[in-house]
Amino acid sequence: EEIEFEEEIRKFSQPIQEGVMQITTSWMRQGLEQGITQGLEQGIAQGLEQGIAQGLEQGIAQGLEQGIAQGLEREKVLVIRLLKRKFGDEAINVDLEARIMALNIDVIERLGEEILDFSTVEDLVEWLKKLKPSK
Repeated sequence: EEIEFEEEIRKFSQPIQEGVMQITTSWMRQGLEQGITQGLEQGIAQGLEQGIAQGLEQGIAQGLEQGIAQGLEREKVLVIRLLKRKFGDEAINVDLEARIMALNIDVIERLGEEILDFSTVEDLVEWLKKLKPSK
């Protein structure tokens, strides 16, 4: 197309050729500017869309993680409250509370059930001693 265009232009006189080239150059510049503008707009729109989607995804993941952590924390606090109610506030000392707060979810749930079987604080201490060190 470009070669055909140049051949057609050569048929005109020099002043007309220059005028046609100026118009053509102007159109090309306008086309480039429009292309750049559209490209930027599309890029920004896609970037925002991806950013929002990624932000939502991260927000949901972070919210779930925080919710699980808060739920576990509340479950530990509940187990400690139940133990204090069963054996008295003084019987569950700070060290024992710290050991319970360090337990993972599976162990804290088992402990919640075992509370019913404990007769003394010593039963609790023995139960905790039987746990594997990684728990």
